[in-house]
Amino acid sequence: MKIAKLELFRVAPRWQFLKIETDEGLSGWGEPIVEGRAETTAAAVEELSDYLIGKDPRNIEDLFQVMYRGGFIAGARAQQCDIRH
Repeated sequence: MKIAKLELFRVAPRWQFLKIETDEGLSGWGEPIVEGRAETTAAAVEELSDYLIGKDPRNIEDLFQVMYRGGFIAGARAQQCDIRH
């Protein structure tokens, strides 16, 4: 089984959903969003799509590690930090 397609859906005012489809007809949904950063997370999904398409979606930990070490997930997490003095 391989990831065949990633499709983003933006829902006003602030939600975004990702449909992941496989070459075997299975699909799954996720919510790639950082509050107030829908365009940023959409760009990250677009950047990662070339890497993810063709990969086995069951290798969740491997895919996560590549995305995390590549800075995409860490960058999104940094945007969520609440820094107080």
